[in-house]
Amino acid sequence: MEKLLAISRWIDACNERIGKLTSWLVLVMVIVGVWNVIGRYLGRITGRELSSNAYLEAQWYMFDLVFFLGAAYVLKHDEHVRVDIFYDQCSPKRKALINLLGTVLFLIPFCILIIIFSWDTVIYSWLDLEVSPDPGGLPRYPIKTLIPIAFLLLIFQGISETIKNLAILTNRLEPQEEHNDANL
Repeated sequence: MEKLLAISRWIDACNERIGKLTSWLVLVMVIVGVWNVIGRYLGRITGRELSSNAYLEAQWYMFDLVFFLGAAYVLKHDEHVRVDIFYDQCSPKRKALINLLGTVLFLIPFCILIIIFSWDTVIYSWLDLEVSPDPGGLPRYPIKTLIPIAFLLLIFQGISETIKNLAILTNRLEPQEEHNDANL
């Protein structure tokens, strides 16, 4: 179990770094969004084009990056949406069992399906060097590549969560230490 927990720590560390780096894109996205608004209004006043479709699409792409690359980080920190009125009332071991079953039965199979069904779309996008149909639009193939990458990161984080929940269920990890990286 110690080797599995070491793997879990490595996965957690990778997704932590990716998540923290990705969080800076939120600031960049807001700055680009503010420029899009200001540029549009200043452009009307000055009669010059100060904004473009490329800026709008860059903002969308940054949102995609935050969403895709942040998903594993959110799972790691147990900040994802739960629609379960009974979960909060459960004991830590029961929570670990629920999380383990949810990950193994739903999260990982769903991620595998997304990767399988998105693969052809990504390949064809690269083969065509797909570009936005809007004037001045950006290439679409790099952002589409994030679909399988993001779901692969989510699978890895699901594996890490599975290891931690198994360790809790077998009394090798204290439940309150579940998301504290320093204690793994």
